Amino acid sequence: MNGSHKKVSVIIPVLNEQDSIALVIRDIPRHLAHEIIVVDNGSTDRTAEVARGAGARVVRENRRGYGAACLKGIATANNPDIMVFMDGDYSDYPEEMKQIVAPLLKEEADMVIGSRIAGAASEKVLPPHSYWGNRMTAWLINAIYGYRFTDLGPFRAITCNGLQKLEMRDTNYGWTVEMQVKAIIHDLTVIELPVRYRKRIGKSKVTGTMAGSIQAGLKILFMVFSLWYRRGKGKHRARKR
Repeated sequence: MNGSHKKVSVIIPVLNEQDSIALVIRDIPRHLAHEIIVVDNGSTDRTAEVARGAGARVVRENRRGYGAACLKGIATANNPDIMVFMDGDYSDYPEEMKQIVAPLLKEEADMVIGSRIAGAASEKVLPPHSYWGNRMTAWLINAIYGYRFTDLGPFRAITCNGLQKLEMRDTNYGWTVEMQVKAIIHDLTVIELPVRYRKRIGKSKVTGTMAGSIQAGLKILFMVFSLWYRRGKGKHRARKR
């Protein structure tokens, strides 16, 4: 299929993002987005109302968890060729979606990850435990799977054909690492591109608290090792460009 005719669905999981979600939707390149799906993960503020007013389709996922919200977005998407995931807190630069989806539109890759670590000033913007946690996880994936990621950034795009192969399951903190490790296992062609990153609007539901950070870190480690145990150490390699 010609890249210009491929349908792109943008999925944005949110929880109490009324102050930022309109800015996120505003900056998404509309000529690239076939639809914008905001998945409300139980907001108690005006997030859903604001998102609708900004032009997004809003669906609700009552099961709490980032992965659960992403799975809901996938299930409700309108037959896209490509899916883009980004946060609703305005920490990403949605206008950079052009760079993120370009390799997929050209059929040069199956998945593109926006790397905050490779981008400018990430160490100054990311909380220290988040920055070093990402670096450690990337090192661990390289040590176990022989594949060098730099980040577990939430701003990413994947072809629907590639996504179907991954059979995503995680409903909370392990979503991003599950996708990346399974991409290795299923031999997807993955590209990392540097993206800008800024301080989010509002407080993080995960890295904003010590308990959330510890829970996320433990889940990520569990996901890395459990997938290795099930698939076998070093059995597969992804094609990185």
